[in-house]
Amino acid sequence: MSDEQQVTQSKHTQQYSADGKTVEIDIYRTEDSGWILEIVDENNNSTLWEDEFEKEDDALAEALDALKEEGIDNFIEPAE
Repeated sequence: MSDEQQVTQSKHTQQYSADGKTVEIDIYRTEDSGWILEIVDENNNSTLWEDEFEKEDDALAEALDALKEEGIDNFIEPAE
């Protein structure tokens, strides 16, 4: 028997571009979790929110607000 949980990807998972840069807004959940929000840059570095969201719409709104208020550069780490 496998201990792996089924992951459900949100319909709101999408790319976001600004200032010539792009990140992935990744919203997903497992069977026993709320919606998880993660922003992933082109180097596969991620910013993961500690709190889960009850609704996937709320997770997307939070991501878009954070990207607009803080700027896309705050979510992109330099390549090693």
